[in-house]
Amino acid sequence: MSDFPANLFPRTSRIIQQGIAEQLHRGVQLYISRDGQVLVDAALGENVPGAPLTRDHILPWLSAGKPLTATLILQRTEAGLIELEQPVASIIPEFAASGKEFLTLKALLTHSAGLKPIATGWPRRSWQDIVDKICQSGTRRDGATAAYDPARSWFILGEILQRIDSKQRSIDQIMREDLLLPLGMNNCWLAIPENRFEDFRSRLGQTDTSQNGRLTPASGNSREYCLTPSPGGSLRGPIRELGRFYEMLLRGGTTHSGQVILQPETVRLMTRRHRQGEFDVTFQHVVDFGLGIIVNSNRYGAETVPYGFGKFAGEAAFGHGGSQSSIGFADPDNRLVVAAVANGLPGEEVHNRRFRDLNTAIYEDLSLLHRLP
Repeated sequence: MSDFPANLFPRTSRIIQQGIAEQLHRGVQLYISRDGQVLVDAALGENVPGAPLTRDHILPWLSAGKPLTATLILQRTEAGLIELEQPVASIIPEFAASGKEFLTLKALLTHSAGLKPIATGWPRRSWQDIVDKICQSGTRRDGATAAYDPARSWFILGEILQRIDSKQRSIDQIMREDLLLPLGMNNCWLAIPENRFEDFRSRLGQTDTSQNGRLTPASGNSREYCLTPSPGGSLRGPIRELGRFYEMLLRGGTTHSGQVILQPETVRLMTRRHRQGEFDVTFQHVVDFGLGIIVNSNRYGAETVPYGFGKFAGEAAFGHGGSQSSIGFADPDNRLVVAAVANGLPGEEVHNRRFRDLNTAIYEDLSLLHRLP
């Protein structure tokens, strides 16, 4: 029996059910809050045939977790340990190879570094091998700098966090101790500890690949994917926990219990447009970026923008999507937080259409139909 409030969100429910009928996914977890009040924390559909998807299943967020890694970096800029305009090579000297000596932390966070699009080998290669490979590699042959980077920049940001950590912790420990636990994201992991993997295995939601109207299990729940950290793509948990992260940002960097994660001025810095009006050669679309976060880019085509927040989202809305599967965003103008993850991967084009429609339906169900300037 679903706990999804279809009577209050009929359009949203219909979009999810349509995707189930078209075999784009078996189910969707959805979290919605407004003014800090939870409106939806539910799942609709199945996890596997004959078994419901629940609000407590742990699902991969993929790139929707990037803003959390960016937050860890910004915590350290507040502490004076690093600076955004600082060359990466001043922390990781070997990164200077192949003409990268002047690339800054800010360039990585705004997807403006233009790193050569090499395969990292994650999760099969070791962390050190991945970092070494990225450091030795150069920049794009086409010279493009505005290019969304799904993984490489984020391993380097993770390495920076490890190198400056006084406790010599691993990136997954840093994420868990400095951000997830303070936010109450207790069921969320960048990498599940090996000694706890069996405890969590039964809660891991299945993700399927959708091809030609058929859903087949993907490999995201294998031990190596669950146990191996990727700062740009391996966060997983119930989607409501991603919603808590965005609620913190809407509160100006403070948790619901009053703990300060970021200063308000840092949140404003993070969520304003730093890379604006540039054509992204990865997305093949103009997309504006803050620091590790996408800022509403509907101005460049609300019906075509990748990982959009729906056609009624406020101009200041910010967030991030995960490949073919997930999204989290906050809309300050409408005081709204949305986080959603589907357990079917139907390809980028289909997914983007699916979630643009989903996000638009949420605004319609809430009667938030005024397009703010």
